[in-house]
Amino acid sequence: MEQKVLRTGTVAVICALFLRLLSGIGVGLDLPPNIASVIIFLQTGRLIRPSNIAFTPPQAEEEPPEESTEESTEESTEESTESADLPDEQAPDLPVFSESDAAGINIKCAFSYSADLSELLCKPLSWNLADGQPAVLIYHSHATESFSPTDGYEETSDYHTLDTEKNMVSIGAYLAQLLEDQGIGVIHDTTLHDDPSYTDAYYNSRKSVQDYLKAYPSIRLVLDLHRDAYEDENGNQITQTVFSQGTSLAPLMFVVGSDYGGSSHPQWRENLSLALKLQTLIDQRCPGICRNITLRSQNFSQDLSTGALLVEVGAAGNTYEQALRTTEVLAAGIANLAYGSL
Repeated sequence: MEQKVLRTGTVAVICALFLRLLSGIGVGLDLPPNIASVIIFLQTGRLIRPSNIAFTPPQAEEEPPEESTEESTEESTEESTESADLPDEQAPDLPVFSESDAAGINIKCAFSYSADLSELLCKPLSWNLADGQPAVLIYHSHATESFSPTDGYEETSDYHTLDTEKNMVSIGAYLAQLLEDQGIGVIHDTTLHDDPSYTDAYYNSRKSVQDYLKAYPSIRLVLDLHRDAYEDENGNQITQTVFSQGTSLAPLMFVVGSDYGGSSHPQWRENLSLALKLQTLIDQRCPGICRNITLRSQNFSQDLSTGALLVEVGAAGNTYEQALRTTEVLAAGIANLAYGSL
């Protein structure tokens, strides 16, 4: 028995010496990865996959460069001069607004207000929506609002559906996609704030906006996407369309809240300034698509941000396809204002 233990111990010592010798020699050898992994396992107990083993021979020290000749020095100087003359990356052109732009915008309002539209429009906007951070929040107080059911979808009530492929959630998803394609960071809240209680919609959505603004302080633009509805004397939905380059679109309207209803909203003019800028840019791109900006006495949770707007994308009588085309125009206007204005 003692001889057996002695033989076993002797073999173990010889194997250990052999492995140490082999590992020392292996530094200069290009060992196959499988063999190397076995050696590492026997030495350390760590199992390493061969694909994770890198065998890079040590690099020889580079000899110091020879002294450069006068000719090479001149060439180097010329190259550096050419590099210095290269123009820097061009900054994006920022929109510039004028008093004449403000003259073409009308405000729909049922009360008397005090605001210099020209001053608000021409006021510079300092923000960057494309800096890699979440910059735009899209949500829907009335998410179940839908359009003319020409494509056929299940309505929960007239011109409302829980189908997120046909209600305002899908419009928000499309806008988010278009903005993200322009390098703008977007958060899209798909909560159905008006289901099951339509009357609690704004209460529910306000809580959501507060949570998002707390979680993402980088948010600068807050959009509550809706679709409008207006009927004739017989209760039929009126279909209003805008034609541009032979294509029909749904009309677009910005709704701005205020403090005239008694709510606390001292900075509502900042929201109006933003609406004026977007309206101008969008009308320049697609004349006639924008309805008059509507100023309301309610605040619509716009007191939570100086970049908050309620946007009516079309109305119940419009088709879903018209609303999508209008969303593209809205996205283009936002992208044009992504870096602010002068």
